[in-house]
Amino acid sequence: MSVRMNNNLGSIVIDSNVIATYAGSVAVECFGIVGMASVSMKDGLVRLLGRDHLGRGISVRLNANKIELDFHVIVSYGVSISAVAQNLVESVSYKLESFTGMEVSKINIYVESVKVID
Repeated sequence: MSVRMNNNLGSIVIDSNVIATYAGSVAVECFGIVGMASVSMKDGLVRLLGRDHLGRGISVRLNANKIELDFHVIVSYGVSISAVAQNLVESVSYKLESFTGMEVSKINIYVESVKVID
């Protein structure tokens, strides 16, 4: 899925995978986020995604120049999940709106696992 924006110079097409990858890179920079998660439906196992596959832990829905995101994250043990979620929402919304010029209308966060950091 992609979104098309028109201006006086032409049109811009942004693929949802680009948005997911950018949002994932912003998310892993947030305090308390260990990484993005991939959940196996067959086994119910949660896997930490590598830096090259951050977009797989994010679902993107685009409609009417608005972005809706679902994040599947792994959180660091001992941090406040609500504080981490608030930080994630604020950081991703600000940076994604600046990056795309589109409004982020909704962000859902699913904490799939907690990991102890060595």
